[in-house]
Amino acid sequence: MKLIFELEPVEQARPRAVRMRRGIRMYDLKKVAVYKRQLAIMAVAMYDGKPLDGPLQVELGFYRHLQTSITKKERKLRLSGAHRPTMKPDVDNYIKSTLDGLNGILWQDDNQIVDISAHKFYSDRPRVEIEVKKLCSTHKQKKH
Repeated sequence: MKLIFELEPVEQARPRAVRMRRGIRMYDLKKVAVYKRQLAIMAVAMYDGKPLDGPLQVELGFYRHLQTSITKKERKLRLSGAHRPTMKPDVDNYIKSTLDGLNGILWQDDNQIVDISAHKFYSDRPRVEIEVKKLCSTHKQKKH
């Protein structure tokens, strides 16, 4: 299954903590919580099946906006994929926020993901693309 979420990817930030009477409560920054909520709403609208179970393979594409303060030449290089985003946010932080936002919707829990690849690109159309494949349980492991 392949889904495209037309929204700017947001990286997972360090969770914040607030002291409660009997302990500490952890929470996401508002920007991250909104992103996860938007992903969940969009995923429910696009995918009407039950959350997948068993081992999964996931490929993610994170398309972030282009800065306006670049030359026409640099813009062309970035849009063609010749120049890719090498600055923060890190791709692993994009992965974390996205997978967490889709828990219970596309899959039961992101611990089912046994094979993953992710890519950062520039685009005029910020979005997150995700392709999920269910692996058969008898899938043979590669020998190292």
